[in-house]
Amino acid sequence: MSELFAAENICAGYGKHQILHNVSFSIQSGELCALLGANGSGKTTLLRAICALTPAQGQCILNKTPLWDLSTRQRAMALGYLAQSQTPPLAFPSLDIVLMGLHPTLGLLQRPSDNQRQKALALLEQLGAIEFVHQDFSTLSQGQRQLVLFARTLICQPQLLILDEPDSALDYTHRHALMQQLHLYARSHAAGILLCSHDINVALRYASRLLLLQNGTIVDQISMKHTTAQRLTQGLSQIYGPVEVFHHQDYFMMTEKGSSLC
Repeated sequence: MSELFAAENICAGYGKHQILHNVSFSIQSGELCALLGANGSGKTTLLRAICALTPAQGQCILNKTPLWDLSTRQRAMALGYLAQSQTPPLAFPSLDIVLMGLHPTLGLLQRPSDNQRQKALALLEQLGAIEFVHQDFSTLSQGQRQLVLFARTLICQPQLLILDEPDSALDYTHRHALMQQLHLYARSHAAGILLCSHDINVALRYASRLLLLQNGTIVDQISMKHTTAQRLTQGLSQIYGPVEVFHHQDYFMMTEKGSSLC
């Protein structure tokens, strides 16, 4: 794998309150990184700063190009962002919502092609959302909307995906299906993924690397390929307090220290 993205000395805040303090890390092509931290640690601020949605200092490099120097349209094609909270649902068919993700690639008054519509349908099918393709988006459940919005995020095939709790409204089956699709996308497109999640065990199961954020600073990075339960316990205890990590089948799980699950 080669380096796809690098964040260098990112500082950001709101007014005089600085939240991020010289945050630096990189993402390799084909890699899914999970950004973990307690509430208020700065996770969403960091994701928004990378996407140029929050004023920040420092530098973000994507494929050797300064990301913040790109035009809004260029950045939208290179980077896919799925926010934690969405605007009020639009009263359009779900297929049209997905096709809205093609806006950066279309000219003025240009409509999506038949091939692009087929691609949108294929994405919805892969995500288990094809059954409500013609349903009014505003009538869908929060989890169903999340799947449609994820398909919208993927349709331009961005090099970098920035996802803020994309699985928060999904049931068990769709949550794991989404994570499997993320793995497949990263590898098949040589893309990079930065995922923020409060479901630590999902991150432990699917992430290639953990980035641990505390008080606006990356305090640890853990490669899942070469780690141990003891190493994970040590790292995650820094940000979540007394926890234990144990090995279960082919993956790790975290629980409160002293829990009977251990």
